[in-house]
Amino acid sequence: MITKICGIKNEDTLICCEDNNVDFFGMIFYPKSPRNISIEDASNLQKKSENLNINGVGVFVNKNINEIEDIIKKVRLKYVQLHGSEDEEYIKTLKRIGVKVIKSISISNINDLRNISNYNSSDYFLFDYKPMKNELPGGNAKSFDWNILKNLNTNKPWFLSGGISIKNIQEILNDINPFGVDLSSGVEKELGIKDNHIINNFIDKLKNA
Repeated sequence: MITKICGIKNEDTLICCEDNNVDFFGMIFYPKSPRNISIEDASNLQKKSENLNINGVGVFVNKNINEIEDIIKKVRLKYVQLHGSEDEEYIKTLKRIGVKVIKSISISNINDLRNISNYNSSDYFLFDYKPMKNELPGGNAKSFDWNILKNLNTNKPWFLSGGISIKNIQEILNDINPFGVDLSSGVEKELGIKDNHIINNFIDKLKNA
């Protein structure tokens, strides 16, 4: 299973992810998030990752298209994740500059699955808990009813996100079996602070499941 850990902010955590054969690490460009990263720090992590076997992903929420293109160039991103209300034209614009796009889709009930038809140009889907108005777009340590995804009909690879941790990864493997899992709060010791020990334990559990 493909693994992605989101909200990476320092080299120590990046190296831990790479040592555990994590496939993607997410860097969040959203000032309201406790996991927000500066362009300078993201550039340094991306540069470091180019000598490692792990791919950096820039995570954005309804950012101006010109701003996101500027960050893509400065950080040298090859993957972006869109976690807001970005539409198909937005995705197509990013695709034209050569990046792969992960489109997040918020889920609360089966009707939300219909939204995948609005994002045909994306390379991946990511299904996450639908936040309340006072919550962040992601990283809320909450999950939705994963049984909804048993009604999913798509050939596109997809990630499961939202409240994933060592406590429920076995259930995910047994019942859902997604292309990949995306974690953030589930490998943190406190809000926005990743814990290498928890990352190690999660990956060990995943490997031995």
